[in-house]
Amino acid sequence: MRLHSLRITAFGPFGSTQEVDFDALSAAGIFLLHGPTGAGKTSVLDAVCYALYGAVPGARQTPGAGLRSDHAPVGEPTEVSLELTIGGRRLEITRLPAQPRPKKRGTGLVMEKAQSRLREYDPRSGDWRALSRSHQEIGEEITQLVGMSREQFCQVVLLPQGDFARFLRADAEARGKLLGRLFDTRRFAAVEERLAVLRRAAEAQVLAGDERLLTLAHRMAEAAGPAAGDWPPPGDRPGEPGLAESVLVWAAVARSGARERLDIARSAVSAAENRQAAARLALEAERELARLQERFEQTRRRAEALAGCRTEREAARDRLDRARRAERIADPLAQRDGAAEHHRAAARAWEAFTQRLPDELAGAGAEQLSAHERKLRQELGGLEAARRAERRSADITAERAGLDRQARADDELIQESAGWLAGWEAVSRRCQDRIDAAQEAATRAEQLAGQLEPARLRLEAARTRDRLTDESAAAGRRLDAAREHANAARETWLDLRERRLRGIAAELAAGLRDGESCAVCGATEHPMPARAGTGHVDRAAEEAAYETHTRADQDRAAAERALGTVRETIAEARAGSGSASVGELEELVGELRREHTRAHQIAADTHAAREARSRAEREHGERITAQQQAERRVAARTSRREALEAEQDLLEKELALARGAAGSVAEHAALLERRVLFLDRAAEAVRAVDATAQRLKEADGRLAEAAFRAGFDTPQAAVAELADDAEHRELQQRLDAWQAEEAAVADRLAEQDAADAATRPPAAPEAALTALATAEHALRDAASALDAAGERRTALVRLSQQASVERDRLGPLRSEYERVARLATLTAGTAADNERKMRLESYVLAARLEQVAAAATARLHLMSSGRYTLVHSDARDGGRGRSGLGLHVVDSWTGRERDTATLSGGETFFVSLALALGLADVVTDEAGGMRLDTLFIDEGFGSLDDQTLDEVLDVLDSLRERDRSVGIVSHVADLRRRIPAQLEIVKERHGSAVRHRTAGADG
Repeated sequence: MRLHSLRITAFGPFGSTQEVDFDALSAAGIFLLHGPTGAGKTSVLDAVCYALYGAVPGARQTPGAGLRSDHAPVGEPTEVSLELTIGGRRLEITRLPAQPRPKKRGTGLVMEKAQSRLREYDPRSGDWRALSRSHQEIGEEITQLVGMSREQFCQVVLLPQGDFARFLRADAEARGKLLGRLFDTRRFAAVEERLAVLRRAAEAQVLAGDERLLTLAHRMAEAAGPAAGDWPPPGDRPGEPGLAESVLVWAAVARSGARERLDIARSAVSAAENRQAAARLALEAERELARLQERFEQTRRRAEALAGCRTEREAARDRLDRARRAERIADPLAQRDGAAEHHRAAARAWEAFTQRLPDELAGAGAEQLSAHERKLRQELGGLEAARRAERRSADITAERAGLDRQARADDELIQESAGWLAGWEAVSRRCQDRIDAAQEAATRAEQLAGQLEPARLRLEAARTRDRLTDESAAAGRRLDAAREHANAARETWLDLRERRLRGIAAELAAGLRDGESCAVCGATEHPMPARAGTGHVDRAAEEAAYETHTRADQDRAAAERALGTVRETIAEARAGSGSASVGELEELVGELRREHTRAHQIAADTHAAREARSRAEREHGERITAQQQAERRVAARTSRREALEAEQDLLEKELALARGAAGSVAEHAALLERRVLFLDRAAEAVRAVDATAQRLKEADGRLAEAAFRAGFDTPQAAVAELADDAEHRELQQRLDAWQAEEAAVADRLAEQDAADAATRPPAAPEAALTALATAEHALRDAASALDAAGERRTALVRLSQQASVERDRLGPLRSEYERVARLATLTAGTAADNERKMRLESYVLAARLEQVAAAATARLHLMSSGRYTLVHSDARDGGRGRSGLGLHVVDSWTGRERDTATLSGGETFFVSLALALGLADVVTDEAGGMRLDTLFIDEGFGSLDDQTLDEVLDVLDSLRERDRSVGIVSHVADLRRRIPAQLEIVKERHGSAVRHRTAGADG
């Protein structure tokens, strides 16, 4: 991945549009990004990250933090555009964050949604091709091409040395968090959590199985009742190994007792059933006797009733016979009624036609009407050619109307084009004047820009001059006071020194001792030593006065230097500002800015003016072309109109003969068609009247013949004897009922058992029923006891089977629980055989850290001249914590291995730099080997001595292999001499700006 250029507008500290040419900076291999604190060095890296991922690095993406610059004008949108080559494709990513903008109508602001654009350069056509405007699609495309997440990119491409310095001193947990984000080991942590969940679930299943076994045992005790025996069985707590076997053994004993009680209950039920069967047979015999006696009495009463209705039965049979004979005329009668109805309908239809027939056809028959119809059809066939001529005439009329419309449109177009072309010269001059004015304004804006910067510098110098003038007076007053204080302190010190010298004898006498030599005369006896008088000054007082004098003299010298500095600065400011006042210069700068703004606004119209001229020229050519085409169409249309007029005149002469008195040939043909249709229908109506009359006559004959054959004198007599379906069914049902009753009475009178029962004493079923109820009550009691015993045994068998199933089910569950528990404790680092207490995620991260340490050592050897080596340590922290993410450095000078937290400041920097570069290589390889042609290193070089700095720069310079470039972000002044290619961030009142510099000169 190589960065080519970056364009920033109203982003962070940059109020206006700034462009960074990474191609020019990368040409030297190493380039320096420097500037004062707060100027925006890190904001350049933030812009790169925002263009790629739509967000700034996580450490600076705080809630509520906006990306828009406070220096940007209201109408200037915040925008970041990055051009880069990745995966062999040259792309341009443009992003605009959500930001306020002025309303298009009215006043105030409205929040504009975030926007993203992705374009790709096509080397064959030389144009940029738009790919997407979707945030999600662009994010997925960039992440797939880069092969790294935003966190990995910020850690690998924008190398934050402070993070890796903390990484060197961090504990295993902190290192694990950083490595986990970079290498995405969440899946291994998910495995640990999943195994823990499975362990808890398996344990819950085992406990639930034991609880189910105990529940089944309690249910078996309730089902067994008196056969339960000793309960509960031993070992009845969940989790006990022998719980299942104990429950099954006790269940077998309970089932045996229940089986014995079931056999006893079956014997009692058998005896009760025999007694109940005998009582039932006695009851059935008494009931049968009562039934036969009642049956014989009922039969006798029915025979008497049947003999009383014999006359009524004979009358019904005679009425049914007449009705059946009358049914023979039903079909002929229906046919005659249908024929009569059809004849009446045909007569009504013919009457309607006779009212509309002309006088010459009144009373005509079907043949006369058909002959007149054929004559009209011949006349209608002769009008077909006239119809085609009439349609052609109508088409010609429509075409002539269309030609007239086209002629009017072309006339309007010619007139409009002529009017517009008449003013073309004025339009062309206005467009050219607008372009000239914009170009002049652009030249004027450049001139004003050249005048504005010197005027601004003069204004700043004038302000400095006026401010320092007051400071100069204050500095003079401070100098006078310092001088007075210094002179007074000197006089005090000299006075005290002189007074001490006058009393020096007393000071020397204070040190005399009998027998010791005098320092002045050498005598060993001191009969009259000098005594200190009033106001004597000792050595300490003199030295204190001298120190006061020295400090006052230093203050005076400092005041003199400060006054000199102020005066020099005032002289420089006066030289830069001249004699003009601040107000005059402010007015001059304001006027230049206003003029520059006006000129810039007019100059900005250059593109729009040229576009307007291009549009006017295109319209001029289009109007000339349209005018010429309209004139050609007018000429062609004239000849066509003349041909159409001649053809239509010939057609009209032919049509005048064909249409006759009608308005048109079509109207005349329609009239003939209606007459032909009417005559055809009238002839059909005449034929229908004749046919229906003949069918009616034939139907009358068939009806008379059918009535005679049925035994009736006239059809009317047969119709009078007809019966409807309801009456017919009623007669037949009554006769059938009498016949069935007669047969039934005869059969029952022939029954011998009923006749014999009538001769016996009356039956007594009530006493037999009482005896049966007593026997059934005893049987129910015995059956209830049998059912209870059977239910106990069945329940015990079923529950015992369920207990066996639960025991068989618990075996695999307990084995699965033991297996999952071993895996869970092993991956969590709590197993007894996991000596280093290393979690699964830590184990994976340890392997990654070992790769990072090996990759970092390759560069650390060069930076430390072969002294240091980074190694991975899996020792436990303090012997108590978990292990796996330790990091040590081996010092070849001492041969000892020590923790990275013991490194000095400079050592920490280049070790962390080597670690960052090694981590970048490992993450890049894991992301698919995406080549990173541009890297950035942020700060930390100030802690290195000259030799180490040279070695670090040599290592960074080695990264230039295969056209790789490294950007260094630093405040170190020495790097400005060592690195020619520089990107300087200048902090100004109206926002920061970027400056490209090379070898100490402006780029």
